[in-house]
Amino acid sequence: MSVGLWIAQTLLAVLFLAMGGMKLVMPADQLTAQTPFPEMFLRFIAVCEVLGALGLILPGLLRMWTHLTPLAALGLVIIMVGATVVTIFTMGTLMAALPLVAGILAAFVAYGRWRVEPLRERTSRERTYTMAH
Repeated sequence: MSVGLWIAQTLLAVLFLAMGGMKLVMPADQLTAQTPFPEMFLRFIAVCEVLGALGLILPGLLRMWTHLTPLAALGLVIIMVGATVVTIFTMGTLMAALPLVAGILAAFVAYGRWRVEPLRERTSRERTYTMAH
């Protein structure tokens, strides 16, 4: 199960880094062309997506603050619920498949890392060993 969770986390991290990064660098007129939301709200969502992507990967790699991974995944679920609803109303149900699938995958990670296979924190012995070497 851990391998499946890591694969899902990595795929989601790549997706959200790309999408959030793109929204951060895109000119305002292009960013707001297909949505009823203002630029600053979309930039806020972009920052949340990038931070969520980092929260999916970094705590597990560093084995620090591992409780943040399911919270990051849950935050991305909330964003994807909104994205799915907005996409249905602005672009149709077929286009809503991507945010829907991303949201389901993020829910899988949130539940998996919270209840099924939580990430382990680095032990004090491991911290001492890595500091000494």
